[in-house]
Amino acid sequence: MLGSFAEGRLLGERAGTAAPSVLALHGWARTHRDFARVLAPSEGEALDSIALDLPGFGAAPPPPEAWGSRQYAELVAEVLDEMATPIVVLGHSFGGRVGVELAALRPELVGGLVLTGVPLLRTRRPPRPALGFRVARRLAGFGLVSAAKMEELRHRFGSADYRAAEGVVRDVLVKVVNERYEATLGAVRCPVDLVWGELDEVAPVGVASSVADRLGAQARVTVLAGVGHMVPLVAPEALRSAVLDRLAAGQPPSTP
Repeated sequence: MLGSFAEGRLLGERAGTAAPSVLALHGWARTHRDFARVLAPSEGEALDSIALDLPGFGAAPPPPEAWGSRQYAELVAEVLDEMATPIVVLGHSFGGRVGVELAALRPELVGGLVLTGVPLLRTRRPPRPALGFRVARRLAGFGLVSAAKMEELRHRFGSADYRAAEGVVRDVLVKVVNERYEATLGAVRCPVDLVWGELDEVAPVGVASSVADRLGAQARVTVLAGVGHMVPLVAPEALRSAVLDRLAAGQPPSTP
């Protein structure tokens, strides 16, 4: 059942019975439901957690303007007041971008990151737009191609995510895919578990390796054989195991 957080500015689902210590952030065009079998499986105890619908997805209204990952993180940070900190942030794809920004923004409140399929670093040069689109864009700058024609071309040549997005959410997509995270990763102080699908084509395994190389000893990579980008749906047990390990590692020692 959906509840409201951050004074009604965010929506999400809470699991468990105690103060939540896990925050789950979904991928682009997905919802909190992707984490159901990670956080509250039919067999096994529910984790004390919150899984959010990020603004513009699921039941959450879009942001007021074209936000980047940092602005999403600033809003999500308000939820931490309702949680048992330091928390573990579980992030898939776009949600992982927000999670990394959150860990850099509030390092004292984020005790660990579990990331999967997050396009944080570029391991290959992005493809150039089609020649026809580049020519039309150039001509549009001189007023020789109408806005309606450019919109038609964007739909023809744009990615599936771009074609599916509308309004401000499309502007968010354009902004986010052009972000760089090297500096943000440099500000992350908590342990980071990178649980990656071997066959991920959105964020190839090389991304996880590059992130781990940059973070050094605080990072750990687990590659899931035969799994693609949708790890929360295909291999939820692997994410759950990583979250449980990170929670256990973050617990204070028991008193005799």
